[in-house]
Formats: sequence, structure tokens, C-alpha cells
Amino acid sequence: MTTQYWLVKSEPETYSWTDLVRDGRTDWTGVRNYAARLHLKAMRPGDEAFFYHSGESKSVIGIARVIKAAFPDTTADEEGWVAVELAPVAPLKKPVTLAQVKTIAALKDIALIRQSRLSVQPLKPAEFALIRKLGGS
Repeated sequence: MTTQYWLVKSEPETYSWTDLVRDGRTDWTGVRNYAARLHLKAMRPGDEAFFYHSGESKSVIGIARVIKAAFPDTTADEEGWVAVELAPVAPLKKPVTLAQVKTIAALKDIALIRQSRLSVQPLKPAEFALIRKLGGS
């Protein structure tokens, strides 16, 4: 099976990259957007995801790996919502900011720009590779 690539967003005050590194793994819960839920359901173990700090910093901070496919989100009040389990892989050597991404023609169509409020987003392999390169990894 081919690796898929994603971007997951979190407010650093709520759950940061540092928290994920400290915890070693986490259930990615609390997603309550239907499009984002479809993306969570499509994630498979081994897929890679950029960890993006939303809020003030607006930047890709690190790379995580999906280690458990979609399962029921225990934080949901109603059925149908799912979570995945993520583990940290590595921080980027330098954060890649949203402002930086917006200046690159090859990234003009990514969801980070087109659907900026979506908390779980797919990335094409070339987009993932380019952002990774920008981050010095």
C-alpha cells in the first residue's frame, strides 16, 4: 500500500508538537468537521502527517506518523466521529510558515491555502516532499 500524506493542525496552547514528543503518541481526537472526518477515515498506519501549529505561529513544526487507523472518538457526544493515533517522527529543522507556503507556486492549490480552516488535510507526495525540503529535513 502506498504511503499517503497529511497535515494535521492544532493550537499549540491546546496540544503542541512538544506535547506529542513528550507523550510519544496521542489519539487525534476532537475533530468535528465532516470533511476532516473523511480524511481521518482514509488514514492508514504508516502514513505521514505534518504537525501544524495554528494560531499565532501558523507553521509546520514536525512530522508525525499514523500508527493506528480510524477508531471511534471517545470524546464525541454522538456516534460516527473518529480519531487516529499519531506518533512523532521528527521535528523540522526550521518551521515552514504559512506565509512562506503562500509564496511558492507549486503549493498554490494545497488545502492549507484553499481550505485554511480544515484541521485534517491531504497532501500530494510532491507537496509533502517540497514542504519537508523547505523545513530542512
